[in-house]
Amino acid sequence: MNEHQESWLRMRWRRAARTAVAVTASVGITVLAIGFTAGAATAGVGSADRNAREVAIAAAPVSQVAAGNLHTCVTQTDGTLWCWGNNFYGQLGDGTTTNRTGPVQIGSATTWAGIDAGSGNTCGVRTDGTLWCWGNNSSGQVGDGTTTKRTSPVQVGTATTWASVSIGSNHTCAVRTDGTLWCWGLNRHAQLGVGLSPYKATTPLQVGTATTWASVTTGYAHTCAVRTDGTLWCWGSSSDGQLGLGILSYRATPTQVGTATTWAEVTAGYVHTCAVRVDGTLWCWGEDGYGQVGGGVGSQTTPLRIGTASNWASVDASLDSSCATRTDGSLWCWGKNSSGQLGDGTTTHRSTPAQVGTATTWTDGFSVTYHACAARTDGSLWCWGDNTFGQLGDGTTTHRSTPAQVAMPG
Repeated sequence: MNEHQESWLRMRWRRAARTAVAVTASVGITVLAIGFTAGAATAGVGSADRNAREVAIAAAPVSQVAAGNLHTCVTQTDGTLWCWGNNFYGQLGDGTTTNRTGPVQIGSATTWAGIDAGSGNTCGVRTDGTLWCWGNNSSGQVGDGTTTKRTSPVQVGTATTWASVSIGSNHTCAVRTDGTLWCWGLNRHAQLGVGLSPYKATTPLQVGTATTWASVTTGYAHTCAVRTDGTLWCWGSSSDGQLGLGILSYRATPTQVGTATTWAEVTAGYVHTCAVRVDGTLWCWGEDGYGQVGGGVGSQTTPLRIGTASNWASVDASLDSSCATRTDGSLWCWGKNSSGQLGDGTTTHRSTPAQVGTATTWTDGFSVTYHACAARTDGSLWCWGDNTFGQLGDGTTTHRSTPAQVAMPG
């Protein structure tokens, strides 16, 4: 990767007023198919080919979806793991640094239970409770005690009690089955939740002594988590109010957001955060330059309710975009749309949730960055947005502003 390429990708990630963070890049790839396509992935092929693709998709249901900045990984109901897109840091996990424009199976394991993807690395939990990470490791975010990049999955320690994992820009956090919370990687903005020291950790550090953590999410330089009592806690950078604490500074250890005890889930974007409460209401806060908060004017330093709907089921935020599903199976996105990642057929930024098509069969298996991917109730996978490195998985590098079906190997 030369300096010019790295600088180009960094400029895509950052806002002019914010500190840049390095994202993945690639050399030796010629992008031949540039521009946006609003049609389905099967457009322009014969009916026999379309039928073959549909059979393949039906034969391999997708269960979980993780979109990194420039790559995608999914698990299937048979426990297999598949990744594609940019592979500069080995974030696909196939033992190479070769970009892939279609799904490639990672190893032969059939025990993958959970997956998450970051800017240049990936982590997954297996059914035996082990945790595995790979890809960029410059800040120790792989958690194997080194800063060496890994092109295939390496186990994080020897624990067999990992429940879930979340990857930020340069740090990683995970929850164990005993309710403890652990973080590692870069700690420049206190995003590990253990104070201002160490500057980086190459192995997991326990965050406090609480044993009631239910879930965790990681952003660029902040972290939030929900406890089993329904309280919400955030820490790290709050440069744009992303902690929801009414401040524009930072917190070095977990700090409760308000007094509500009805938080169901939370997701951290680049410098904004969104969450759903048990009553089905949706709340967002933080930086709002592209409308990614979904309401209000300017940065929001405390949780802001989005609209009046009370049937929100799940939400995902990353970079400067957000997407959420409702209990009726519809999918809605808002925020930055320069790559068509909102899936509404345009590249117009949206400051309020806009429905993605008319389908009402979307599951909670969805993820958004510069591109987005989502699973439907029939197990099919659909992707849209930026496709520079083949991260849409359709065998091309053509950008798409509406969902296009991905043919998963049967």
